[in-house]
Amino acid sequence: MPKMKTKKCATKRMKMSATGKVMRSQGGKAHLNSCKTRARKRNLRGTTVTVDTVSKTMHRMQPYA
Repeated sequence: MPKMKTKKCATKRMKMSATGKVMRSQGGKAHLNSCKTRARKRNLRGTTVTVDTVSKTMHRMQPYA
C-alpha cells in the first residue's frame, strides 16, 4: 500500500499540539487594523485550538503529524 500524502496547505497553516489537538492562528489581523482597538488586536495574537469537526478533517490532511 502506498504512503499517504500530506496536504501541504494544512501543514503550513496548522500544527499539532503534543496531546493531538490542532492549533491554528487567528484571522482578522492583516488589514483594516486602524479601526480595531489595541485589546482586540492583542487578543488576536497567538494560536487557538480548532473545533472538533474541523480537527477531524485536519487529522486526515496531516496523516503523519
